[in-house]
Parts: sequence; structure tokens; C-alpha cells
Amino acid sequence: MMYDQTRAQQPASQPRGGAERRAAGPEPLLAAAERDAIGGRLGHALNTFADTPLEALEEAESAFDEATAQLANALAERRRVLRAGWQDQDPEAQSDELRHALRQYREITQRLLHL
Repeated sequence: MMYDQTRAQQPASQPRGGAERRAAGPEPLLAAAERDAIGGRLGHALNTFADTPLEALEEAESAFDEATAQLANALAERRRVLRAGWQDQDPEAQSDELRHALRQYREITQRLLHL
């Protein structure tokens, strides 16, 4: 890999290549607090397995159930918002909005397929 002197001389606040900086990635389906709470419960189950294996498995199952329920709710809400954005649009006049909705469907579906 060659050292790029032009890039090295640009101020850190200046976007590289003239393009705007993008977000680190797609927004999570669950809020950080929800993910942390479920992860904490799962971690507790893992840590207590040696002493109380059945209780640990029940706690892990409960954490799994909560995670799937919250994901299902988040996906249903995402679908509702997406559909509301394009459902009543005139296809000829609003092709940019429809294209954006299609990209969002593609992104979320691809994320689901790679779980």
C-alpha cells in the first residue's frame, strides 16, 4: 500500500476525497439499553451455570425470548414506518422517495439474512 501524501496533509476535519462522512453503519434495531439488559441477563446465566445449571438455562431461554420479542416488535415498527412512507405516493412523481424506501427494505432484509 502506498503512502498518500495528499491525504496525510488534509486537516482531520476535512472529509477525504470530497465526500461527506457516513455513519459507522446502520442503526441498531434495539436500543443500547435493551441490548445491554438482555446481554447482562445472558451473561448472568453463563456465569451461574456451574452452580445452578437448570436455573441458568431458564434465564438464558428467557433472555432469548425477550430478545426475539423485542426484535419482532422493532421489525414490525420499521416495516410500519417504511410502508407509511411510500404507500400513498404517486409512483411517477416520487421515484426518489420510492427508491430510498427500496434501499431501506434491501438493507434490513440483507441484515436479517446475515444473522
